Amino acid sequence: MALNLAYFAWVRDRMGVADEVVELPADIADLTALLTWLAGRDERGALAFAEPQRIRAAIDGVMMGPGAPLADAREVALFPPVTGG
Repeated sequence: MALNLAYFAWVRDRMGVADEVVELPADIADLTALLTWLAGRDERGALAFAEPQRIRAAIDGVMMGPGAPLADAREVALFPPVTGG
């Protein structure tokens, strides 16, 4: 499955790109598996996703939790927690 990934803030800085299209392996079915896969792809992913519990995600524009399914998703946006002030 082809999936658009968008990275924001320090996730983007650590990944070295703002977005990319990836071809997911068939066994990547939810956000948790996606973050694990991204962390294992290369050094940049390992740095960006070393603490997956800190990552927030939106699937097709809707905020989702760690076990959210990726079925039929077109885009996943990944970013650190947002704080205000």
